[in-house]
Amino acid sequence: MHSASERIPSAPGSELASESGSREEYEAFFRRVFPRAVGVALRISGDRPAAEDAALEALAKAHTRWCKIGGEPWSEAWVLRVTVNEAIRRLPRRPPLVPQPPDHPDPSDVVVVRQTLVAALRLLPKRQREVVVLRFLVGLSEPEVAAALGLSLGTVKTHLRRGLARLRTTLGPSLKEEHLANLV
Repeated sequence: MHSASERIPSAPGSELASESGSREEYEAFFRRVFPRAVGVALRISGDRPAAEDAALEALAKAHTRWCKIGGEPWSEAWVLRVTVNEAIRRLPRRPPLVPQPPDHPDPSDVVVVRQTLVAALRLLPKRQREVVVLRFLVGLSEPEVAAALGLSLGTVKTHLRRGLARLRTTLGPSLKEEHLANLV
């Protein structure tokens, strides 16, 4: 049985199959990006198998578009964005119960805080959720988020400000940006 990192997706009839150099580039890209994509999805889902599935799905989508995105400076950010979307899509669809996070969380409460954050993130509009997740949970800078989403830096800052304001409404006014960054 192969491990998840050895299951490199291949699409029948893919242009990649005819270009051995591109295939080798994709395989190297896959091996480099897969662990980070799993980590990003794991922060969202809290479930390793679901995180691996999300990462594999994102890398499979990258594979089918490799002739367009391969070699681009933003290809890794694109895969991480798709991974975030896939991980969020796989979250259970039940009404969120959003308890107030403690002011000084105990390390044992980190799981509860993360689940609370996931529930609050699900309440945000898609673009705000993407910007907040890429900025604070993935750790991209604002310019990297702008490049990954194809937005201007000003638009990213606006979505970030609005998303954080909405999270503060949901989670309480004591929510600080460093609380989000510390969850990584």
